[in-house]
Amino acid sequence: MIVIVCVDQRNGLAFNGRRQSRDRMVAADILKGSAGRRLWMTPSSRRLFLPEAEISQAPDCLDRAGPGELCFVEGQLLRPWMDRIEGMILYRWDRVYPADLHLDVVPSLSVWHLVSAGELPGFSHKKIEKEVYLR
Repeated sequence: MIVIVCVDQRNGLAFNGRRQSRDRMVAADILKGSAGRRLWMTPSSRRLFLPEAEISQAPDCLDRAGPGELCFVEGQLLRPWMDRIEGMILYRWDRVYPADLHLDVVPSLSVWHLVSAGELPGFSHKKIEKEVYLR
């Protein structure tokens, strides 16, 4: 599976059980990038996306996502699924938020290959970095 995660500049994921931020441009980019592929997420994350978007939702989406499928993850550690993660798409906010949960699988160039990097204009953030890694 390929996980999709939003983080801040220090790899923060959540604060006090809440997502740090959301951005409709990121949601649109995720949907655009998932065209033709299955996209999984939890029911609470599903609310960030257009109602008509074709999305598979389940509380245990990380367990259900198969090879090559995408899984948008918020506020959850990834290490237990490390053996199944084929790639990672990081959307990085242009600031640092208070965080009590940080990404526990940070792509290192010794194990992961950065296949693309770029920026997109956000709605709630001036600039959002997008990094795509494969193992």
